[in-house]
Amino acid sequence: MKSTAITKGSGDVFKDIGFSLAEGRNLRIRPELMTALRKFIEKEGLSQADAARRLKVSQPRISDLTRGKISRFSLDTLVNMLADAGMDVAVTIKRPARRVA
Repeated sequence: MKSTAITKGSGDVFKDIGFSLAEGRNLRIRPELMTALRKFIEKEGLSQADAARRLKVSQPRISDLTRGKISRFSLDTLVNMLADAGMDVAVTIKRPARRVA
């Protein structure tokens, strides 16, 4: 029987799969912003066409948003779309918690 090696993770899945610290943080923030936009569209009962007009993007962009196509959205684009939805984005800057070995 072949044994399987198990490597303990660092606690940061993005680091563990090879993303830089900056890329990992970006990949944690964008889904939060996309979720806020999807919830806004749902709460307002907007069709994709209506959401596109309201958020000043094309209907295919709304389709990409609803399908979770994260690679197609920059932080800037998502912040602008949230502003067009009448929402503010708050940023919290803090030092990372120290890990005890």
